[in-house]
Amino acid sequence: MSKPNVVFVLADQWRADALGYAGNSQVQTPHIDRLAAESINFTHAVAGIPVCCPARACLLTGQYALTHGVFLNDVHLDDWETTIAHAFAGGGYDTAYIGKWHVDGRGRSAFIPWESRKGFDYWKVLECTHTYNDSKYYAGDSDEKLTWEGYDAIAQTADAQQYIRQHAQAEKPFFLVLSWGPPHAPYETAPEQYRALYHADDIELRPNVPEGMAAQAREWLAGYYAHCTALDDCVGELLKTLEETGIADDTIFVFTSDHGDMLGSQGETKKQRPWDESIRVPFLLRWPGKFGRSGRENDGLLDTVDLMPTLLSLSGVPIPDSVQGLDFAPYLEGGDDPSGGAVLIQCIHPFGQYAAVDGGRAYRGLRTRRYTYARSLDGPWLLYDNQTDPYQMTNLAGKRPYAALQRSLDNRLQRMLDARGDEFLPGRVYTERWGYELDETGTVPFQW
Repeated sequence: MSKPNVVFVLADQWRADALGYAGNSQVQTPHIDRLAAESINFTHAVAGIPVCCPARACLLTGQYALTHGVFLNDVHLDDWETTIAHAFAGGGYDTAYIGKWHVDGRGRSAFIPWESRKGFDYWKVLECTHTYNDSKYYAGDSDEKLTWEGYDAIAQTADAQQYIRQHAQAEKPFFLVLSWGPPHAPYETAPEQYRALYHADDIELRPNVPEGMAAQAREWLAGYYAHCTALDDCVGELLKTLEETGIADDTIFVFTSDHGDMLGSQGETKKQRPWDESIRVPFLLRWPGKFGRSGRENDGLLDTVDLMPTLLSLSGVPIPDSVQGLDFAPYLEGGDDPSGGAVLIQCIHPFGQYAAVDGGRAYRGLRTRRYTYARSLDGPWLLYDNQTDPYQMTNLAGKRPYAALQRSLDNRLQRMLDARGDEFLPGRVYTERWGYELDETGTVPFQW
């Protein structure tokens, strides 16, 4: 078999439970549900550092955040890093990136020069915007600021479809990343036909949303689900284009997200937190030519850093020596879960919407198939049995009947930290080591 094409679809802040195939009967995602029925569904995929720039840098490099240094938002990922696009290009692929970038760190609307594009040739990108209906971008080497027509995810998807059509019969395979801004806030800005599908009064909340946040959470979720359904239609258009061009069987199609969104659960908002709404993400991988179209679930503990080596391995492209993530390709063909059954979750330096002044805390922790354990700088913080307590409403940390379990998980966590050379020091130590300038909240200031 010749090398497959790869279409990698990355949503921003789409948590794992906000999909029909995941058991959510409120959100309408028929196209992604159909995709799931034909895909390998990683039911325990995790964003190990659940916040935008760090997750994207981990994806691009296959490295942990303390290695590449992007452990907070709006800092620059070094241009000398070997990325997934460099590797695919070296393996004979055309490379393309459309949409949100967010690892340049030199202004969210600033032009990104060629040397900072990390190996991507086709380029229609803006560093970051959440103004989805007046969304700017730069194309190729031009520093002229352009505007996506209408709702940007729909326009970006149409551009990705055109790229697929133009490259479907090319001699070289392609690696295409489509990176959307939604369903990240603002939640109320999806096109009207999608917003009309959801009404706050009809939204059923997860039981871990406190009553004091219930009304606001329903409003958020109504808008969030509208974004999700708009993006679901975009997935449907991409899948249709792959079928129409005759390359669906020869294309690895991935749908995932950089991290989740609390949306009121635990009384919390946004990301960076160690709870499942923040750290668990969807991950679907379809490759009909190799795995067929009979979908299946697996419970491998897949982390963001593992995506680069896994996709390269599946595509027959060498994995660079700089990569620290795990190759799950043998696991997909019947081997053992290379994670050993645990993913490291972490917040190296709390900032922004999770700043220390607002209660954010640095932590290191584990997500296993059954348990979540997290330790802050003050000691054991959270312990949940996710099998008996799926909404994480009973914290078992420090409770005598669970002392042996807590010690076991803490020892396992410490072994993982030791293996990575992670001393778990206060966040300010790391920001000083990397020379980052912070404001009074511990956040790197940025310009839109």
